[in-house]
Amino acid sequence: MKDQVDDAQRSLAKSFQSLFKEQELLAKVIEFFPYPIQIFSLDGTARMINKATLEMIGIKSVESHVGRYNVFEDPIVRDLGVMDRVRQVLTGKTIYLTDFNAPYQDMIRYFNVEDRDIQTISSDITCFPLVNADGVIECFAAVFIFKKIYRGKEEIALAKEYIETHWQEPFDLSETAKAACLSKAHFAKLFKKHTGVTPHEYYTNYKISKLKEKLLDTNLSIAQAFAACNMDYNGHSARVFKNKTGLSPSAYRKKSE
Repeated sequence: MKDQVDDAQRSLAKSFQSLFKEQELLAKVIEFFPYPIQIFSLDGTARMINKATLEMIGIKSVESHVGRYNVFEDPIVRDLGVMDRVRQVLTGKTIYLTDFNAPYQDMIRYFNVEDRDIQTISSDITCFPLVNADGVIECFAAVFIFKKIYRGKEEIALAKEYIETHWQEPFDLSETAKAACLSKAHFAKLFKKHTGVTPHEYYTNYKISKLKEKLLDTNLSIAQAFAACNMDYNGHSARVFKNKTGLSPSAYRKKSE
């Protein structure tokens, strides 16, 4: 699959390179190209973008971007650690960036993009040089193939489902983030934004809710109720229960009788 993607990216770069000598035709192809594409001057300044770039990335206008945005000064590119790779396009190389995950709130903060209900845009980016008739690099292009637009709610729902299915197991942030298809750092931040609690707090709260159900079963001793939730009945677990409910396990059971 990866080889197929690489071949497609190489073919794309060659196609645009072959069109570069026909400036008018290239401009038309770029305008109607279905994926976001940007042309940059050698200093990194945007000199051309297409309609798909405006619509899919959320840039408010051509005027607010062309001549103003500079990829070599982009803090998102810098923070994701790919600036040096992007600069290699100036040496004549075609660069492939896979899983470029741009936090949308950072895009709003730094650039003139619309405030939309988006958390992260994940894309593969092909950066390639465009040379003139003399074989000299005149500018370079970047084509974005969007893989996923994370809006947050769907991913958090997947994480909740994972926690509620695996609540009897020890909490595992890595596995929970994987279930949500997000990195650990981004997942933890996004989860708290949407739920008001950390993933571990949500796990603990859910586990306590199950323990409360078991404590209502008087056929079980308190220790057995804890064991049914894969918890040891000890001072620590009893304190956690009291912190969450305001009552000790025994007091909760008596109150519910």
